[in-house]
Amino acid sequence: MAKRSILGLFTEQQVDDAANAMDALAAAGYGTNEYEVITGTPYPEGTFGEAEPKHKLFRWPLTGAVCGFIIGLVLTAGTQLAYPMVTGGKPILSIPPMAIIMYEGTMLGAIIFAVIGIILESRLPRLFMGAYDKRITEGYIGVTVTTEEDKLEPAEKLLTDAGAGEIKRGWENN
Repeated sequence: MAKRSILGLFTEQQVDDAANAMDALAAAGYGTNEYEVITGTPYPEGTFGEAEPKHKLFRWPLTGAVCGFIIGLVLTAGTQLAYPMVTGGKPILSIPPMAIIMYEGTMLGAIIFAVIGIILESRLPRLFMGAYDKRITEGYIGVTVTTEEDKLEPAEKLLTDAGAGEIKRGWENN
């Protein structure tokens, strides 16, 4: 069944009503991935009763650093072993020059993976945007519900009962 989206708009003064709408949706059995708050104002986390987001962003730079270190090690050791230059009886694998390349590889890998991690942890690109209203950037608070079509009418009633001034549907041009 296709997913549809509705948006309940609350004014700036209705922060408690928006939080009550979120609580009502949770109590009605909607999953936390089916509804969210959209606002242009930076409210502290938990203002609307939402759970604290759990992210794993710290793993991305660490993974990138390990990959970059290994690539730097293989690149420098492989180059020195493939084209050995014995100079005055010195060892073929010399650690000080290898350390510079391994350090740079570690930093480059950590930076690249951090950027990739930020993009993916931010849920970008977002393929299905759902319902939206430009007034959200002007201070309005939106509670959007994205779920199956048969669950939209009860969600619309919950948003209206919580005090939503207007309900917009994502599939209609309002």
